[in-house]
Amino acid sequence: MASIDRRPERASGQMSGQLSGDVLDRAHAQGRLEHSIATTLLVIAAARVERDAPPVHAARQRLAEVYGATRLRRRLERESAIG
Repeated sequence: MASIDRRPERASGQMSGQLSGDVLDRAHAQGRLEHSIATTLLVIAAARVERDAPPVHAARQRLAEVYGATRLRRRLERESAIG
């Protein structure tokens, strides 16, 4: 009787079962490798995006400063015109 923990082709002890088990092991290892490579490429892409983000942040901060200065100037102009 075959063990519950083992694949049927391996538990049988037949040479062809062993061969198909080895093929499945190699296919599984290949799939894990491809998944690992894909994950690594995603991490690299995320790092590039993160690295590119600071100039965007700096540009937005500069625009906010200009906008704030413009609002302050206009408010001061209105106040000086009124009083």
